[in-house]
Amino acid sequence: MTEDSFVVHRSLLFTVAYEMLGSSADAEDVLQESWLRWADVDRTQVRDPRAYLVRTVTRQALNRLRTLSRSREEYVGEWLPEPLLTSPDVAEDIELAESVSIAMLTVLETLGPTERAVFVLREVFEVPYGEIAEAVGKSAAAVRQIARRAREHVAARRPRVPVSRSEQQAVVERFLAALRTGQLQELLDVMAPDVVLIADGGGLAAAAPAPIHGAALVASMLARPDRMVSAVWLNGAPAGRIEIDGRVAAVSLVVEDGKVTRIHAIANPRKLTRLDEPAELTR
Repeated sequence: MTEDSFVVHRSLLFTVAYEMLGSSADAEDVLQESWLRWADVDRTQVRDPRAYLVRTVTRQALNRLRTLSRSREEYVGEWLPEPLLTSPDVAEDIELAESVSIAMLTVLETLGPTERAVFVLREVFEVPYGEIAEAVGKSAAAVRQIARRAREHVAARRPRVPVSRSEQQAVVERFLAALRTGQLQELLDVMAPDVVLIADGGGLAAAAPAPIHGAALVASMLARPDRMVSAVWLNGAPAGRIEIDGRVAAVSLVVEDGKVTRIHAIANPRKLTRLDEPAELTR
């Protein structure tokens, strides 16, 4: 007996939904809604189950994204994507790792729902324009234009110079070591002068309400020894897990020219539920 196509492609479908929504909880809801629709489909009429399921998940994710865009306007403080624990193997697929990185998901938040769907499907999963057009309810010509605009938008906001996995890991290890000791100078040495710290507490955990700019200010906030710091892999990249007085935060870093240029700190407890078991992400 062959395994159901939804089960076979579940990791792919979750990855599509997660990249569109930046939230594993919302992605799981989309998969549940998509499964209910798939359960009512006459499978004999579906020529390409993978393409059909990707279209279904995309439509459901678009509906969810349009609803979420309104609620995120009322979010307390800065909004950051939900981090996922991943195995180092995810980093072997460089394009997948970049697409699910906290930095990239943050950039994708600046796209409109349809632009985000088109960008994710085309640039990450290489879905043909015609199939994307069916998924988003646009003509293929319109999808090509949307894809071009989205590429330009993302290119203007992503890190300027790609960093090798070894360099990223080395800088992250230096940063985490400085956090463990709480030494101000060690933190200053590993951060760029114009580093930016963005923290997401969601009104449920202590966090700066707006981005903090500059190494001196950021280091003064981070230089405290009373914390447990461990290295983890989050969203396909080396990152950190911090515990202070029983409270947990996930820290993801952007590295350029051997220095930390951006720090994403997620402390909202509702976004830290996927830090114990690696998520299965695939293209």
